[in-house]
Amino acid sequence: MRPKPRLRLRPRPPEPSGARRLARRHPGALLALFLCSTGGALAALALPAALGHTVDRLVDGGPVPWAGLLLCAVLTLAETGFDAGAAVLTTSTGARLTAHLRTRTTARVLAAEPRRALAVPTGDLTARLTARTADAATAPVTAAGAVAGVLLPLGAIVGLFVIDPWTAAAFLLGAPLLVALLHTFTRRTADAGADYQRAQSVIAHRLTEALDGADTIRAARTGAREYRRILEPLTTLAAHGRRTWAVYGRAAGQSALLLPLLMLLVLAVGGLRLHAGAIGVGDLVAASRYAALAVGIGSLTGALGALARSRAAARTLDPLLTLDPLPHEGLGPLPGGPGHLELRDVGVVQDGKQDGNQEGKQDGEPLLNGEPDRKPLLTGVHLTVPGGTSLAVVGRSGSGKSVFAAVVGRLLDPDTGTVLLDGVPLTAMDPALLRPEIAYAFARPALPGTTVEDTIAFGPWTAGPAAVREGARAARADGFVGLLPYGYATPLTDAPLSGGERQRLGLARAFAHPGRLLILDDALSGLDTVTEHHVRRALDERAGRCTRVIVAHRLSSAARADRVLWLEDGRVRATGPHEELWADPEYRAVFRTETGETAEADEEPGAGADGALPRARTEVEAR
Repeated sequence: MRPKPRLRLRPRPPEPSGARRLARRHPGALLALFLCSTGGALAALALPAALGHTVDRLVDGGPVPWAGLLLCAVLTLAETGFDAGAAVLTTSTGARLTAHLRTRTTARVLAAEPRRALAVPTGDLTARLTARTADAATAPVTAAGAVAGVLLPLGAIVGLFVIDPWTAAAFLLGAPLLVALLHTFTRRTADAGADYQRAQSVIAHRLTEALDGADTIRAARTGAREYRRILEPLTTLAAHGRRTWAVYGRAAGQSALLLPLLMLLVLAVGGLRLHAGAIGVGDLVAASRYAALAVGIGSLTGALGALARSRAAARTLDPLLTLDPLPHEGLGPLPGGPGHLELRDVGVVQDGKQDGNQEGKQDGEPLLNGEPDRKPLLTGVHLTVPGGTSLAVVGRSGSGKSVFAAVVGRLLDPDTGTVLLDGVPLTAMDPALLRPEIAYAFARPALPGTTVEDTIAFGPWTAGPAAVREGARAARADGFVGLLPYGYATPLTDAPLSGGERQRLGLARAFAHPGRLLILDDALSGLDTVTEHHVRRALDERAGRCTRVIVAHRLSSAARADRVLWLEDGRVRATGPHEELWADPEYRAVFRTETGETAEADEEPGAGADGALPRARTEVEAR
């Protein structure tokens, strides 16, 4: 019985990366940091008054003011202790907030539809999830610790007014210049930091592209050109870096000139007031100390610079943190379904910055790449795949095969139409309930995990040792794994793997996590003929229990499938058994164009609907 639909869940509200939200994560630690900073500032403000009073007692010639000396010592120790505690809390809380922000941002990216989540180029995304999160997470810590930077100069000015208003007025005479200096520094630092981060992202993106295409670069002998292309933004990066240091240097130079002048002015006025008898020696000592604390407002430049960098970094994280998760209605697949797959008028449009050519892309590779036009990737696809059968998806490069594979497994939501699994729309299913029902294998699989066993066991659930070894046998990976130094316990870093061996590990992972739907996106392209034959036998053994969708480039893949879907320019050109489609010369030309396998078959008399399938099968069996 089909489950009763529920109301569609609303997308979660945006989660801004601002300091206020982060502050709610560890309020106790931030409160302790605030108290330590405040305590240290108060102790520093109380010390000049105590010191001045003690000096006056000594100058008067009375008994040694032991109580005053003890108070000065206690205040000094308190200031040191509070500052040490603030330093420890700053480091530990900053690390925890960074870890939380990275986890939250990564979770948002993984929960969203891939073509939306991975709109940011891979290198830039990596930079945002690492360096940018660290910069953004420092905002609450910096703000809590900046209390001392604000409280000290303000309290010092109040102290100057209490001692002598004329001395305080002398300091306030130069205060507007100091405020203007801080305002200019903050604005210029924010602009320079944002430009620096953008240049870093460009370099990270180009480096990631080069690493992904290292084999192509090596074969084309274009390493020197790629080296220049990757490092070309270094000129801009260096310019922004010099600009940042120039801002710091200019502010430091101006501060080095302005602050001593303020100190000199305060001491000069204080000396005149001492000569006039308006204040005592102790008051002058206290005033000099308060003046030093007041001009310490220049130390705010570091905190303001950190806050400016945090703000710029937070702006780069906001597009990721405001991604909507995959919408659903809270349904799950029908229990015990055979994997009946149905597509109703499915269409996918390349809009904004989408890149529809997904042939041969690896796990999680973005569907977005910067083209401004709207291009149909799939149009009006109507198809029914009975549960437990196999479907080969064929077509020339760019025909939409990998887009089709992404749609039927909900790695990509169609712009029009509906995909149903055992009668339930994929968009209605909770992704947490849907994912265990679908296994994927790719041409270039990612290999997460520490060891070979870890990467095969990785999935919606952690496969047990027996399932790992059974999956490896089905993928014909057990042979080369057994030759590794420690077998399945061999670290991946110590396991030199060819492209075909990586594909077999990806297939083993898919076999180790059986569901009702298995999708192979060109996952057999790196296998030799004999290994491919054994893997196909393992796929055939799952007939009736698992629906198999195989993006096929080889003739043998289409020949063994129960049914073939022939795509051309994103549209269904034809569907049916391979032996029937083989009668069409244009269908045969697809394989000749892709692999050249059918050149002889096309010329052989009688190699049509009756002759093609036996020939393809016997060729595989003979090898």
